[in-house]
Amino acid sequence: MIDFGFDKIALIGAVALIVIGPEKLPRVARTMGALFGKAQRYVADVKAEVNRSIELEELKKMKTQFEDAARDVQQTVRSEVDSASAAFQGEWKNATAGIGGGTGSTDSAGSLGWQPPPPSYRHPKKNWRLKRGATPQWYKQRQGIRTKALSGAARVARFRPPGVKAGR
Repeated sequence: MIDFGFDKIALIGAVALIVIGPEKLPRVARTMGALFGKAQRYVADVKAEVNRSIELEELKKMKTQFEDAARDVQQTVRSEVDSASAAFQGEWKNATAGIGGGTGSTDSAGSLGWQPPPPSYRHPKKNWRLKRGATPQWYKQRQGIRTKALSGAARVARFRPPGVKAGR
């Protein structure tokens, strides 16, 4: 930007005092300060926006690099699994060829007594609060289930025997 030293600012202030006059100079100085502040904020906003766009571009580049690396790893793993699976299938056929009469079909595995594992236990995930809330009001009243919270004094008054007065 333009380099203003103390001597240049003093010269501009003296010329402004002569041209504008001492009555209007404070108002003009305030206006110029406000405009200068707005300009600084605008420049700061533009710089921040440029920095954000640069960071966004860098993040997009990193994202594509990670996606490419993940794709390469996935292809490598898939090829290794396929080759291991093919080798296992070959060995399995060789191992079961003598047992099943050389058929090598899935029936030979069934004749060996192999069965899939039973299904694992799953918790029913019952929500007792939901079940209590779904119970009809008339049923709760008939069974004596509390539907409202009572204070200690209200509970004592409810269960006080008849004929006994409170406050004794």
